Amino acid sequence: MSAAGPDDRRPWPDALKWDENGLIPVITQDAASGRVLTLAWMNRESLRETVSRGRAVYWSRSRQRLWEKGEESGHFQKIRAIRADCDGDALLLSVEQVGGIACHTGRESCFFRELRNERWIPVDPVLKSPREIYGSS
Repeated sequence: MSAAGPDDRRPWPDALKWDENGLIPVITQDAASGRVLTLAWMNRESLRETVSRGRAVYWSRSRQRLWEKGEESGHFQKIRAIRADCDGDALLLSVEQVGGIACHTGRESCFFRELRNERWIPVDPVLKSPREIYGSS
C-alpha cells in the first residue's frame, strides 16, 4: 500500500499536510555546515513567497503575519533546497544564512542552549549584540 505524500500528483502545496491552523513546521538548516538554525512555521502563502523570492518567508504566529527572515536584521536566508518529509507534514529548508546569524539573540543558531545537569546553559557565543542588529528598543 502506497501512502500519499509530497510526491503525489496533486498541486505541490496540496500534497502537504497542513495543521488545523493551516501551518506546517519548518526546520531550517545551513546548507554548508548542516547545522540546524531554526524551527519556524509556514502557511501556504509564506511557502509560495519563499519559492517565489528564493528567500525564507515564514508565518509569524506571534505577529500573525508573513515574516521574511532578515527583514529587520539583514540576516536573510537564501534558499538552496526545500524538502518535505515522508509524511508531508514537515519541511526542511537548506539555506545560505546571510551574515552567519539566524537567531534574534545574535547567535548562529536558535538552538544555542544545551541541557547540562538539569539546567539549560547557553553554549554558543553571541556573534553580534541584538542592540547592534536591531537598535535600542
